[in-house]
Amino acid sequence: MLRSLRVRDFAIISELSLEPGPGLNVFTGETGAGKSILIEALGFVLGARASTSWLRAGASRLSVEGVFEARGRSTTVRRELDAAGKSRAAIDGKPASAAALAAFGEGLVDFHGQHEHQSLLKPAAHLDALDSFAGLGEKRAEVGALHRGWSAAAAGLESAKMSDDERRRRGEFARFQLGEIDAAKLKPGEEEELEADLPLLKNADRVRSLADGAYGLLYAGDGSASEALQKAVRAIEELCRFDESLRQGRDELEAARISVDEAARRLGELRRRAGADPARLDALLGRQEQLSRLKKKYGSDIAGILAKRAELAAELDLLENSEKRLEDLEDAAEAARGRLAAACGRLHKLRAAAAGKLEAALTKEIKVLGMPHARLSVSVETEAGRLGPTGGDEVEFLLAPNPGEPIRPLRSIASGGELSRVMLALKTVLAAAGEGADRIPVMVFDEIDAGIGGAVARCVGSRLAALGRSRQILCVTHLAQVACFAPRHFHVSKEAAGGRTSVRVESLDGARRLETVAQLLGGLAATEASRKHAAELLESSTP
Repeated sequence: MLRSLRVRDFAIISELSLEPGPGLNVFTGETGAGKSILIEALGFVLGARASTSWLRAGASRLSVEGVFEARGRSTTVRRELDAAGKSRAAIDGKPASAAALAAFGEGLVDFHGQHEHQSLLKPAAHLDALDSFAGLGEKRAEVGALHRGWSAAAAGLESAKMSDDERRRRGEFARFQLGEIDAAKLKPGEEEELEADLPLLKNADRVRSLADGAYGLLYAGDGSASEALQKAVRAIEELCRFDESLRQGRDELEAARISVDEAARRLGELRRRAGADPARLDALLGRQEQLSRLKKKYGSDIAGILAKRAELAAELDLLENSEKRLEDLEDAAEAARGRLAAACGRLHKLRAAAAGKLEAALTKEIKVLGMPHARLSVSVETEAGRLGPTGGDEVEFLLAPNPGEPIRPLRSIASGGELSRVMLALKTVLAAAGEGADRIPVMVFDEIDAGIGGAVARCVGSRLAALGRSRQILCVTHLAQVACFAPRHFHVSKEAAGGRTSVRVESLDGARRLETVAQLLGGLAATEASRKHAAELLESSTP
């Protein structure tokens, strides 16, 4: 529910705070006093399109802050708009987009005003209402999942279809690329070997000269390091007979001799690899160039080229076996369509059965709400072959408001007052159907009582109060018969101060409320008769 609403510099509102309570809250006041501005401010903080025309004259920015409580948690939503049209918003202090505000408010507040705010003008809302009334959420979700599966299968089939010429062209190109890669006989690690061997072959004379010199000093020449170390080891072994403490030194020298011999062995390998071999150098340079060309076409390294080869092989396999694959895809798509069609058929039967019950319940309600001769029908039509994410049905409410008139789509004939009363009837029916049928906790009705009065107005007020037993209702009204049912009555007025006009919202009770209800009955000036009538209304409307 809405715990509080704080508005600053919004249209003619300078600054005000509003704290509605649970149940039915009504707002009364003269035309132009600012009642609908409060509704617009609430819509603004819940992501409605912003307009700089809302900025109070002389102000640099406007702001609206709402505190909402849902599922035991309090959430503060704030939104600002400056003169340049830049909007900033936050949810619990964290920056948020207008879309995030709208998503937050979508399941929290339901607005019902004149035509531009009426969801009943959209047939999709009629479908939602019927499914909600019948408790078809799970069945509808099942259809949605099957539709996604069918769409994916159909898309896969479509992408697999191609002309014979296109298939042949792509097959030839894939075979050419595979042949080019296979002809290279690539080996993992080959690039590293090339990078190691080419510098040796390119600098063979210099490398061999250095390697020969080092090899001789370490191993092959007279008085080489290896030979000297070997002699030293034998001498120390002899000395160990006299002093055992030299044993560790002997072991260290032996380890050094082994290291020298290993280094000499590696130098020997290097001398062999660095032998002058122009033919081998040309071959390695050619191989390097070949690998470079393949990497430009197929991958950044040999591993990438081989991965591309696997992709090409798979593509060629699909192309060469496309006929069988197309048959499989067609079978899969057809099977998915069959499952979807069957689920849509089941959903249609459930909707058709529920439509009559919803129709009867709505007709009963709208008769009580001042449309005694109206006929309302819930149409459920299915076009052959139509399979959508919500099924194959088009649901629409049809209305004949007066005797002798043909029944026609609600969206094309209903007045604002009639439309609001049908919505009130629908909300009453959905609330009676169970908590799962309509879970939005805050409902806003703007001028729902247009065009009615007397006993019908009392019925509207009674229905709003009944709705208020399970959710919070904010209702803008000009009728005393509606206002008297509200546990909380707010009066909206304009006042002038310092040459400026601003809006004031006053919570009414006791004598002040009695006077306001009397004014609603009798005009601007209350009379003794209107006060007496107001007292009777308030007393008879108290639960």
